[in-house]
Order: sequence, then C-alpha cells, then structure tokens
Amino acid sequence: MMDLGKQWDRFTRSVTDAIHSSQGRDVLLYLLFLCVAFAFWLAMSLDTEVQREIEVPFEVDNVPDSITLVGSVPSSLSVGVQAKGYQLLRYSWGNMPMMKIRMTDYIGPDHYFEMSRVKIDSRLRDYLGSGVLINSVRPDSIKVPYTTMPGVKVKLMVDCDVHPALQYIISGPVKANCDSVLVYGINGVPRSLTHVETMRIESHDLTDTTRFEVRLRPQEGLRIIPDRVIVTVPVEPLISKNFETPVSINNLPKGTDMITFPSKAKVSYLVPMSAYNDECPVRVFVDFDELTPTSSRLKLHHSLVPEIYRDIVISPDSVEFIIERTQ
Repeated sequence: MMDLGKQWDRFTRSVTDAIHSSQGRDVLLYLLFLCVAFAFWLAMSLDTEVQREIEVPFEVDNVPDSITLVGSVPSSLSVGVQAKGYQLLRYSWGNMPMMKIRMTDYIGPDHYFEMSRVKIDSRLRDYLGSGVLINSVRPDSIKVPYTTMPGVKVKLMVDCDVHPALQYIISGPVKANCDSVLVYGINGVPRSLTHVETMRIESHDLTDTTRFEVRLRPQEGLRIIPDRVIVTVPVEPLISKNFETPVSINNLPKGTDMITFPSKAKVSYLVPMSAYNDECPVRVFVDFDELTPTSSRLKLHHSLVPEIYRDIVISPDSVEFIIERTQ
C-alpha cells in the first residue's frame, strides 16, 4: 500500500508539473479553443435548415372486438421532413415514439379503414410539431378492408423438406405450435378453403431438434391469424445396439421339425437415443418354403419393425439345418 501511495504521489506531481510548464499551457489553450470552435459549429448546425427522412412507427389503436382488419397496415411511415436541426434533434437519438391512430376515427360505411394524404399529414403535424415541414410521406394513403364476420377455424398443414445428417433421425412428426388457424374474409371464407399451409421450409444435415419461425402462405382477400407459427423438427442421434434372439421357422409343415445351426442369431441396429432402453420388437426367422433339394443353408430374415429402427444387420446371415420327421 505504501508503494502504491508513493507511485500515485509521483504521478500527480508529474502531471501538475506538466500542466504548469509552457508546453502544458499551450496544450490546454489549444483544447479550450477546440471546445469553443466545436460549440460554435454545433450551434450553427442546429440552427440550419436540414432535410431528413425519418421512420415514424405507426399503429392502429382501439380496434373494436367486433372488427378484424383483413389487409395489412404499415408498421411505419417514411416521412421526408425539413426543419431546423434542433427541431429534429430528438428524432436522431433514442427510439421514436409510436404514432397511434384510433381506428374508430377513420372507418366508413363501406367496411374500410381509410386515411387520405391530407389526414395523414394532419396527424403527422401533431406528432412532429408545427415547425416541421412535411415534404413527402410513403405510403401517402392507407386503405385497408375490415370485416365484422367471425373467423373460421381451418386446419394448418406444414410444408417442409427437411433431412437429418448422417447417423441422425427425425424422431417424430414435424409439428407447428398450433394445429389450426382463424381465417377472416370481407364476405366470409370460401367453402373450398379446407386448409392453409406454411411457407415451404427446406433444411438439410440437421443434427439437433430445430425450431423454425415461418410465415403462413397468404390467401388473397383473406386474413389469417396467426400469420406465422413455430415449426419444430425433432432430431435425435442414432445409437448402435445389438442383442441375441432365437431363430424361428416359418411355414413349417405338420409332422416336420427343423433344427438350425446356430439356433440363435445376433441382431445389430441403430435406434434413436430416446428409444435406447426399449426392447426391439424384431424377430429372426428362416422360411421353410425357400428350401430346395440342393439347399445346404437357409437365409435369415427379420420381421417388420417400426421405422425408427435403422440399418438392421443379422449375423450370421444364414444357417445350416437338420430336418426331422415327427410322424
């Protein structure tokens, strides 16, 4: 601690000596003039007329429960403005405040939410202040249809082309976080619309369970809620497993017995990690009908198994046999 205190004292003395030297005074004077010049430049810049394009967040507020907008409302307005620099200073830093529009102020008898350029300019003047000149607005008008008819529940289908990497498996159905959506139309929903689909998902070489946020395929003249869903693709690694099982005989005639050598076979296969402790429902057999007068061995077959069991290998692949007559 004493050494640190001494070092600090030496440092402060050296800084003080440097400041009181002739060169130190020159540097301080230069920095002072630099700060004064910056202050004058900033004041002149803020008092100069400038043109700028700003993005104004836009939201339709107070939508009655009985009304559903069928079209899409822009999330922002691109506004070209001209004003003094200090008047636009608050829009240069930080988040722009939301411009909220009461829907009930702009609906008419023809089932449209509509704002003309004149109405948009009027609301923007209130939003920006009277000293700001509005040169342009994009979009320059808003006209969105709405409906008071209830939504129709329609089945949702996932359109995807997804594949796992080598030694991995899609271990279950590809599902969205909802199985149906609500569809709204100005004049109702056509009876021919039995389902809606997601936009196509394409992904390959997946090595882990993956979630995709995907939009729904739009339907002309209709509104779908929700318009995007989360699609989950369950992926698991495949793990090697093996066991021994007796060899059985299919299509064995009455009064006949068959003994195979060996009497058991080893079955190796790949299985998803989650099913590793499950018993594999595979059965190994030979088919008596494949016997020919010159046969010395019979090929081993395995029974049908669920799709999650992959690359089934039987060892040995064939067996010798002895046929005995029991009658």
